[in-house]
Amino acid sequence: MKELLIKAIIENIDTVLDFTDEILKDCPPKVRNEIGLVTDEIFSNIARYAYTPNIGDAVIRVNVVNNEIIIEFEDSGIPYNPLENDDPDISVNIIDREIGGLGIFMTKKIMDNVKYEYKNNRNIFTAIKKIS
Repeated sequence: MKELLIKAIIENIDTVLDFTDEILKDCPPKVRNEIGLVTDEIFSNIARYAYTPNIGDAVIRVNVVNNEIIIEFEDSGIPYNPLENDDPDISVNIIDREIGGLGIFMTKKIMDNVKYEYKNNRNIFTAIKKIS
């Protein structure tokens, strides 16, 4: 599993995306794009909310094994399980919809499996995508 330790600040999103894209360079473009969307969403949430108002680190791990991409995001910020929230009602007009939740909803739709755990004072969000 390849690992990147980086400050969880929004300015580092390109470095995180370059890291995952390099590891997945042999994957189909559609899969790389989907992983890019998920990576952007999860890392952005860590950067914006995990340590507010402070700054902390994030660890991103990527592994490709048995036709699956496993990507893991870890931080020691405020404990938060994004999977506990209700999915947004996408039947409601976007103007009338409550803000938030669309990114994790999209992540759950793109990935084949997502899970969250809080272990050793760390948030660990894991997403798995099968390579077709």
